[in-house]
Amino acid sequence: MEEVQEPQTQSPLGQEDENEVITESSAFVKGEPTQEFSYPPKVDSQVEVLHEKVTKQIIKEGHGQKPTKYSTCFFHYRAWSESTQHKFEDTWEEQRPIEMVLGKEKKEMTGLGIGVANMKAGERALLRVGWELGYGKEGSFSFPNVPPMADLVYEVEFIGFDETKEGKARSDMTVEERIGAADRRKMDGNAMFQEEKLEEAMQQYEMAIAYMGDDFMFQLFGKYRDMALAVKNPCHLNMAACLIKLNRYEEAIGQCSIVLSEDENNVKALFRRGKARASLGQTDAAREDFQKARKHAPEDKAIARELRLLAEHDKAIYQKQKEIYKGIFGPSPQPKPKPSNWLVLIWQWLLSVFYGLITLFKRERHKSD
Repeated sequence: MEEVQEPQTQSPLGQEDENEVITESSAFVKGEPTQEFSYPPKVDSQVEVLHEKVTKQIIKEGHGQKPTKYSTCFFHYRAWSESTQHKFEDTWEEQRPIEMVLGKEKKEMTGLGIGVANMKAGERALLRVGWELGYGKEGSFSFPNVPPMADLVYEVEFIGFDETKEGKARSDMTVEERIGAADRRKMDGNAMFQEEKLEEAMQQYEMAIAYMGDDFMFQLFGKYRDMALAVKNPCHLNMAACLIKLNRYEEAIGQCSIVLSEDENNVKALFRRGKARASLGQTDAAREDFQKARKHAPEDKAIARELRLLAEHDKAIYQKQKEIYKGIFGPSPQPKPKPSNWLVLIWQWLLSVFYGLITLFKRERHKSD
């Protein structure tokens, strides 16, 4: 196993590219854009017959080699009963990919295993599986809830696989083996990121994260937990950097939030979440992230630049709104000019003359009576 370094003090962003790959120490996994997935997607590509009861249609091409028997495969999928169109499972919603050792899958996953064995990393496909290679004649009345004799439809995204002769699952690995496997995936992801192969890099990061799911992390304490986080957190942060470059801001926010749940003052996580939020127009939340990051890195120029951009954005919005409302409501009323002092005096003199004449008139009239 490659030696995993202990966590180091996090360096400020400084002059670096805010999307820099995190290599130092410091499970939402790759999610999906917000859409409606109640029904299987419509696919027009050619139907490939993999087995008498299994067909495949490619939605998105993959790359590299296909896995062999006993490979440990990682993938996301959604599953529907074909007749009722009822979706009974979605690993994207569960926020973690599934792991399957080919040749050792559960009986109800036999058809799905045949489909996965014929996919490449990064490939997305629609699989149709006959009930004989799914949940069988009886179906499943617990979880998941699948009707009897239900033909199945799967939308699968194949993340990648580890080639192992003995078909060793994560649950059979020691702590050191799992952290070492995750660290190697992280390093492969970093190399792909540097080559701007963002989708491929994310696949490696996601596989690394899959080695350190919640069930595994809950068992770790002290040195081993620090070692695992030193691999896991940079993978989340590097996935966020990829997602920001791909304009998938909601997913980037999720990745950063995972790191912040472990380390609430992580400057890179705050900065990247702020960038994603600002891109979505969530300026108040973005400002809060940047201001918190600045408390822990007060000299950081990248953070200062983002806060300045937010201030300029707010000013531009204010000016635009001011012009809009000016046209709607017209000019504001102007106060009446106050009379000068000499006008006041003349007015008072005229009033006194008027009242004096009235008094004189009354007296003359009284005399005549």
